[in-house]
Amino acid sequence: MDRGGAGQARAWVSASSGALLISTAPIATLAQTYSFSSVRVEGNQRIETGTILAEAGISQGETVTAGQLNDAAQAIRASGLFETVEVVPQGSTLVIRVQELPVISRINFEGNTTLKDEDLAQLIGSVERRIYSPTQAEQDTAAIAQAYVNAGRVNAVVTPAIIPREGGTVDLVFQIAEGGVTEIERISFVGNRAFSDGRLRNVLETRQAGLLRAIIRADTFVAERIDFDRQLLTDFYRSRGYADFTVNDVNANLTNERDAYLITFNVTEGPRFRFGDVTLSSEVPEADPNLFRGLVRVQAGDLYSPVAIENDVSRIEAQALREGINFIRVDPRISRDERGQILNLDYVLVPGERIFVERIDIEGNATTLDRVIRSQFNTVEGDPFNPREIREAAERIRALGYFANADVEAREGASPDQVIVDVNVEEQPTGTLSFGVNYSSENGPALIAAFSEENFLGRGQSLDFQLSTGEDNRLLTFAFEEPRFMGRDLALGLDLSYRQTDNASALYDTDQFRLSPSLGFPISERGRLDVFYAVEYNDITDVAGSDTPNDPTDDASPIIEFEAAQGGQWSNSVGFSYSFDTARNNIDTPTNFSFRAGQEYGFGDRTFIQTTALASAETRVLGEDLLLRATVEGGYLHFSQGESRVTDRFFLGSSRIRGFERGGIGPRDAKTDDALGGNAYAVVRLEAEFPLPVPEEYGVSGGAFLDYGSVWNVGAPDRFQDRILYDDFTPRTVAGLSLFWDTPLGPLRFNFTEPLQVEEQDRTQNFDVTVSTRF
Repeated sequence: MDRGGAGQARAWVSASSGALLISTAPIATLAQTYSFSSVRVEGNQRIETGTILAEAGISQGETVTAGQLNDAAQAIRASGLFETVEVVPQGSTLVIRVQELPVISRINFEGNTTLKDEDLAQLIGSVERRIYSPTQAEQDTAAIAQAYVNAGRVNAVVTPAIIPREGGTVDLVFQIAEGGVTEIERISFVGNRAFSDGRLRNVLETRQAGLLRAIIRADTFVAERIDFDRQLLTDFYRSRGYADFTVNDVNANLTNERDAYLITFNVTEGPRFRFGDVTLSSEVPEADPNLFRGLVRVQAGDLYSPVAIENDVSRIEAQALREGINFIRVDPRISRDERGQILNLDYVLVPGERIFVERIDIEGNATTLDRVIRSQFNTVEGDPFNPREIREAAERIRALGYFANADVEAREGASPDQVIVDVNVEEQPTGTLSFGVNYSSENGPALIAAFSEENFLGRGQSLDFQLSTGEDNRLLTFAFEEPRFMGRDLALGLDLSYRQTDNASALYDTDQFRLSPSLGFPISERGRLDVFYAVEYNDITDVAGSDTPNDPTDDASPIIEFEAAQGGQWSNSVGFSYSFDTARNNIDTPTNFSFRAGQEYGFGDRTFIQTTALASAETRVLGEDLLLRATVEGGYLHFSQGESRVTDRFFLGSSRIRGFERGGIGPRDAKTDDALGGNAYAVVRLEAEFPLPVPEEYGVSGGAFLDYGSVWNVGAPDRFQDRILYDDFTPRTVAGLSLFWDTPLGPLRFNFTEPLQVEEQDRTQNFDVTVSTRF
């Protein structure tokens, strides 16, 4: 060995617990060199000597410096296999002493009740029957602590501990002190003038802690949720004309007791803009602007809304594709008139880049089939690349509700004129099995068992089953839908229902069965058409008095007895239902309109036409704190062969006109007081919803309403006409107040009504409540 001259000292290099120590005498020895005729490894039991020597990188006879010995110790330590490492020169022999890290025999969690063992196990990187790593244990500890922060327990303490066992193994135990829930005590806003704090809090996903805070998960602080709330606020303001709205900052501060968060959104609203001149021009020779001007829905004077612009752009680009004009883009160019608070808009057709879609790669879907995700793309491999279409497809994938997270990105493909679309999804549970209780003043209490699956077998199909049994009726329903029948935007549905009622609410029983397959498809941007076939069976049984003709006490109406004598009846029908709704993509807009209308045509022994329609409009005023809604609905049933029965006709109750029991208004038998229903009905409902001066976190709001309507026209044979009351249109009017309570257990609504215009034999109710709870 070359000693390197006088002043030599023994060099000792150690790596223990992540720190390397070099013990030397004079500094000059750092340049000392060594040459070893042999290398000896001590202390290893499971790790092969060759593996350690390979990590050290020192060969027999090689001349090395003290710095290289230090590097060798570092390299061995970096393998993550050893607790301590020592590299010690002993004459012509280099001794490498190691102490191996133990193997994890078992991983346990102690003290956890909020998060389950299986949930925590998915967060950690330590694995049983593998070598214990202190660094990995520290990372696991941080991951578990963050999971508790996300669950609202910022004071949770996680401590890793190792318990030595025989054979060089240890148990790794994460000891958890969960602490209490750190709630969001208050959400406030600075800089808002157009809208109240209460209205803005309703926009957010995050909620203040309320009465039932123990089961409300949105009242805890999660940083990712706050980021989402920033975007929700921005979308809310900009869709109402505030083009310059920004969220300057969000401050989330713990109280001194560290048991609650105080969150403050600092915003700048800016001025409110309206559209001025709206034009369309083209920089593409083959794109005639006249072909596209009719697709523009934005008009001068409308409030500025990026959603409205986006919808126009989508329609124009889609029309360009139908015209065979590829690689065209719509550039919405805005010029501002600050003084007049006007935004002039020019849709300019410009040439797009000639880029094609090479392929679409999908990852993360363990259950959902690839074709379900691909069906949300209007683009396939080889099509021209349209960034807007890819963004819209990403929104459609997220809107499915199958995924906790869905990222869609494009990257360059095999050549500069090709892109690869990457879809990365994180699946979430899509099925529910629930048991619960439902109560309403109209139908009384009922026990409910329900199963629902929105992504059946990963095929994107929905399946719903519900069984309800109450004091007066039993109901079984089954529904199935394939939303992409034959690979098209065509929904194939199958609905089945069976209802049975008893004498608790009437002097007769009924049995009703209906099976209806259907097809549904969009016919416009916001309109949808469904067509269906239905086979139905109904029967009237156990009519009171039919078996005791000499005892008229509590006898049912002769009209019902006449209808029951016809026995069970089957009917076949075809029909359609059209719906239109201005609400799109769950955008929170201040004004919405919806319309539904349909007809059903019966054929065979029972020939009839049934027509129903409903139109509803709602708007928010006074800073959007007050919601006004108006609804008109009606129906008419006409038999050209056969006659309507009590199982066919319309009945009105509190679900359509408040303040009355089911069958509480309309035609009835003057002598038996039986409700007979009617072949026609019409109802107008006017209502308002407004906040109450109570803490918003309680989820309580108020309402007022005015209902007006009637049901009429039994259509019974002439011999029964003298027994029927209110067979003509006889309007009723009720007014009332409502109390809404939005609880995690279900929505509760309390209605307090006062009749203003009723008939003597109507069955009114001054109070009703609807409760729906599932667990």
